[in-house]
Amino acid sequence: MMRPFNDATRRNIAERCAAFTRLAPEGLAPEGSAPGLKRAAVAIALTDTGDGGDETALLLTRRAAGLRSHRAQWALPGGRCDPGETPAEAALRELEEELGLKVAADAVLGLLDDYPTRSGYLVTPVVVWAEGGGRVTPNPQEVASVHPVRLATVERDDAFDFTLIPESTRRVIRFHFEGRLIHAPTAAMIYQFREVLAGRDTRVAELEQPVFAWK
Repeated sequence: MMRPFNDATRRNIAERCAAFTRLAPEGLAPEGSAPGLKRAAVAIALTDTGDGGDETALLLTRRAAGLRSHRAQWALPGGRCDPGETPAEAALRELEEELGLKVAADAVLGLLDDYPTRSGYLVTPVVVWAEGGGRVTPNPQEVASVHPVRLATVERDDAFDFTLIPESTRRVIRFHFEGRLIHAPTAAMIYQFREVLAGRDTRVAELEQPVFAWK
C-alpha cells in the first residue's frame, strides 16, 4: 500500500497511534534481559523518500563504526534519556543531534511499547512526523549513513521473518531490507509500527535479538 507523504497520511497514522493500547513498562523485561534497565528512546521519523517521490518513509540509520557500542549496526535515531527528560523529548533531541532534523513537540504522533534490550536499556519508540524539520544532515560521529524506508516496504507480507538461535528459546525477528537482514531491537520496533498501521496491538517485547547485539 502506497502512503503519500501528505496531511491525510499524517492524520491516519496519528489516529492509528491513538487507537494503539500501549503497555505499561512494568513487567516488560523477559527472561535474559538485563535488570535495572536504563531508559532510552528512538524516533520512528516519518518523512518523504527524498528522491522526488511522494511516498512516506521512515528513517533508518547505520551507526558509525567509531562508536563505543553497537558500532556499524542498523538503528533508528535515538539514545539514552537525559535526567528528567521524557522519551518524546529524548527522541526529538536525538533526531536533531544525529540527523539535523529539528521538529516541534506537536510532531509526535504517538508512542509504542517499550522494548527491553539485552544490553541494558528499556527503549521507547516515538512516532514522529518529521515534515518541516529541515534537510537530513547526518552527524558523522554517530551516523555512517541514512536510509529512507518506504512504508510500503515495511508493510510487505514478506518484509519480516522469524528464526531461532541456540542461545535462546525466544524467536529472533528479522526485517528484510534491500538484501540485508536487520534484527531486533530495530526490527522489532519497526514490526510493531507496521502492526499499528494495520490496526493491530501486536506485542514485541519477547522477540529476541541476535547475540552480537547483547553487549
